[in-house]
Amino acid sequence: MNPQTNPTHRRYDLDWLRVFAIISVFIYHSTRFFNLGDWHVKSPVLYTSVEIIQGFATSWMMPLIFLVSGASIFFALRKGGAGKFINDKLLRLGVPLLVCILTHASLQVYLEKTTHGLFTGSYFAFLPHYFEGIYLDIGSQGNFAIAGMHLWYLLILLVYSLVFYPLFAWLKGRGANVLAKLGDILAIPGVIYLLALPTLIFLDIVENLPGGDTTPGGWPLLAYIPFLLVGFVLVSNSRLQARIQSWRWVSLGVGLGFSALYLFLATQPRYAQLLDDLNGPLYCVLSWGWILAFMGFASLRLSFTNPFLKYANEAVLPFYILHQTVLLVVGYFIFQWQISSLAQWFIIASTSFATIMLTYEFLIRRINVLRFLFGMKTVAKPAVVKTQASIPAREIVQ
Repeated sequence: MNPQTNPTHRRYDLDWLRVFAIISVFIYHSTRFFNLGDWHVKSPVLYTSVEIIQGFATSWMMPLIFLVSGASIFFALRKGGAGKFINDKLLRLGVPLLVCILTHASLQVYLEKTTHGLFTGSYFAFLPHYFEGIYLDIGSQGNFAIAGMHLWYLLILLVYSLVFYPLFAWLKGRGANVLAKLGDILAIPGVIYLLALPTLIFLDIVENLPGGDTTPGGWPLLAYIPFLLVGFVLVSNSRLQARIQSWRWVSLGVGLGFSALYLFLATQPRYAQLLDDLNGPLYCVLSWGWILAFMGFASLRLSFTNPFLKYANEAVLPFYILHQTVLLVVGYFIFQWQISSLAQWFIIASTSFATIMLTYEFLIRRINVLRFLFGMKTVAKPAVVKTQASIPAREIVQ
């Protein structure tokens, strides 16, 4: 049995990956105005090249986030029992989700209905209609965003964390030998790339289930389960982590090679049927290639902290919560300007980033009520220390 990760050692590489993944989501959403697919607000000019770039991003972006979330659960379990785990998840994930549903999610729905010609009038005129029907995805007839719009990730992570908690707790307790054996098997040279096979099987099963065609982040919702579970296993075994690091260049080659093959097939009309047949296998293999490459290089180069990481790691959840609403609002106004698409994107991305960070720095970060509502830990106010000069004379003289 291999030793597990030192429970007292914080994995800074995972913190870096989390920040990297959320910034990637921000960039991804900032370009969704311009891709071929529908979105809440769209540019009048769309680009196939953006669609291709986004297809590459969706192959690893949300899977990486769920994998890092699974790894985080492994470390979180050391901090207390079921009660504390559930309470932490409800506060960190459930509270900001509920706040979004009842506040700025309505603004996103309003912008979509307005730009799609389904509503005319002001935002305040729309608010009474917000609770009419259920909104689940773009094009929904209803308005009430019960899944929190882009915060579907928080909802799904909350549900999966609670559903799989007994399994996670067992693996770290009585099932530790099973967890160690799983890690040992995956640490055998080359075996870890076979994770693409169960991912593909799970993906095929999920796509045939009712609702399997719902793919937020590019994958069916249930298809994120393997990434969450594997993330828990990957950080549990030191030999496995060493293997991921030593094979980082192989993983990068797998990601690059299969991405190039996918891109070639996608841009050649004569191979459309072949791509349709190989879509699932290619997607799963290149996804794991990129994820393992990111993990391997991060564990080697990013196992450190600094003031930037400490700040960014705390800001990452509020940033994620705000980013899409801010992007849509800014984009809605910028698209009324007659300027190039590149200039529009730059202004939208830079203005939105600055707005989010200023809101975080001067409001959310400094006000405990807002910290709580955005899933952050509240901070105690500094204790007031009485100096001798400030103490009344009658208290000094005894």
